[in-house]
Amino acid sequence: MPFATAGDIEIHYERMGAGPRLLFISGTGSDLRLRPNVLDGPFPKHFDMAAYDQRGLGQTSKPDRPYNMSQYAEDAVNLMDAIGWHSALVVGVSFGGMVAQELAIAHPHVVEGLVLACTSPGGAGGASYPLHTLIGMTREERARHMIPISDTRHDEAWAKANPDTYEQLVAFAANDPYADEPGREMGARRQLEARAAHDTWDRLGDIRCPTLVCGGRYDGIALPETQEKMASRIRGAELRFFEGGHLFMLQDRAALPAMISFLKGEEET
Repeated sequence: MPFATAGDIEIHYERMGAGPRLLFISGTGSDLRLRPNVLDGPFPKHFDMAAYDQRGLGQTSKPDRPYNMSQYAEDAVNLMDAIGWHSALVVGVSFGGMVAQELAIAHPHVVEGLVLACTSPGGAGGASYPLHTLIGMTREERARHMIPISDTRHDEAWAKANPDTYEQLVAFAANDPYADEPGREMGARRQLEARAAHDTWDRLGDIRCPTLVCGGRYDGIALPETQEKMASRIRGAELRFFEGGHLFMLQDRAALPAMISFLKGEEET
């Protein structure tokens, strides 16, 4: 398992595939030890892809002090430098999309192309659901609270009509085999605190690379209208919606091929 010294922390990352360089920036609470994940999907079949645990998460360092979004972007730049990349295509999902915005704004020379998936700019452009307000809930309580928000089709009536599927979703969302690791709770909380302060709205015009903004039609975390606002603020950005909620990349089989085609500059077939 490779680690890279990146500024003041050690970042755990994995690298797979061949082709154009692609940095994948993951969402809230992500841990590369949880499989299957993006490394098991189609991206490594098309790209030399690096994915990593962000500060405070997984096997990356978890310093017990406040984090901020600029720091997360610096972590990404420092990781790229450590593995010898001067630039790369970037995919940012959910919280990772917030980091990717900061990265593309503060370090435009390192981002060749950008996919922002189910994310938000914050500020007047609209913020994603305030996950920091759920700190203190048990994992099961949080799962039950978030399921109808993550996909607005999964409301109370749907849960009653599909009890087995609902309970499977609860079990999946509540599962955290590493919950008791030292620093796990603290690092996750620090990430949510940084997320709450995210705001790139007034700086989105500084993004210069080709950009695809995409989301799920039924996402109650990163709202469709927020995707529209964000895309309108980024020069030349494309906007796509897919059938699904916050997990549209898993729910709609067209989503990942569309991202890959965009990143490779290809026309979709």
